[in-house]
Amino acid sequence: MEVMNMQENARLVLGLRAAAWSEKKINDFILYIATGEEQYKPKPDNAE
Repeated sequence: MEVMNMQENARLVLGLRAAAWSEKKINDFILYIATGEEQYKPKPDNAE
Protein backbone atom coordinates (compact mmCIF):
# COMPACT_ATOMS: atom_id res chain seq x y z
CA MET A 1 0.00 0.00 0.00
CA GLU A 2 1.41 3.35 -1.03
CA VAL A 3 1.09 6.26 1.37
CA MET A 4 0.56 9.81 0.15
CA ASN A 5 3.45 12.14 0.91
CA MET A 6 3.07 15.64 2.35
CA GLN A 7 3.16 17.30 -1.07
CA GLU A 8 0.35 15.07 -2.33
CA ASN A 9 -1.67 15.73 0.83
CA ALA A 10 -1.23 19.47 0.36
CA ARG A 11 -2.34 19.25 -3.29
CA LEU A 12 -5.41 17.25 -2.26
CA VAL A 13 -6.44 19.88 0.32
CA LEU A 14 -5.74 22.77 -2.06
CA GLY A 15 -7.73 21.06 -4.80
CA LEU A 16 -10.72 20.54 -2.52
CA ARG A 17 -10.51 24.17 -1.37
CA ALA A 18 -10.44 25.26 -5.03
CA ALA A 19 -13.60 23.15 -5.53
CA ALA A 20 -15.19 25.28 -2.77
CA TRP A 21 -15.31 22.51 -0.14
CA SER A 22 -15.60 23.74 3.45
CA GLU A 23 -12.80 22.98 5.90
CA LYS A 24 -15.14 20.61 7.79
CA LYS A 25 -16.04 18.74 4.60
CA ILE A 26 -12.32 18.44 3.71
CA ASN A 27 -11.41 17.18 7.19
CA ASP A 28 -14.30 14.69 7.20
CA PHE A 29 -13.22 13.38 3.79
CA ILE A 30 -9.62 12.91 4.97
CA LEU A 31 -10.92 11.11 8.07
CA TYR A 32 -13.07 8.88 5.84
CA ILE A 33 -10.05 7.98 3.70
CA ALA A 34 -7.95 7.21 6.79
CA THR A 35 -10.54 5.35 8.86
CA GLY A 36 -13.23 4.13 6.47
CA GLU A 37 -15.87 5.19 9.01
CA GLU A 38 -19.22 5.80 7.33
CA GLN A 39 -19.96 8.86 9.49
CA TYR A 40 -17.24 10.75 7.56
CA LYS A 41 -18.24 9.51 4.09
CA PRO A 42 -19.01 12.39 1.72
CA LYS A 43 -22.64 12.91 0.81
CA PRO A 44 -24.02 14.50 -2.36
CA ASP A 45 -24.46 18.28 -2.03
CA ASN A 46 -28.23 17.98 -2.48
CA ALA A 47 -28.40 15.65 0.56
CA GLU A 48 -27.01 18.17 3.03
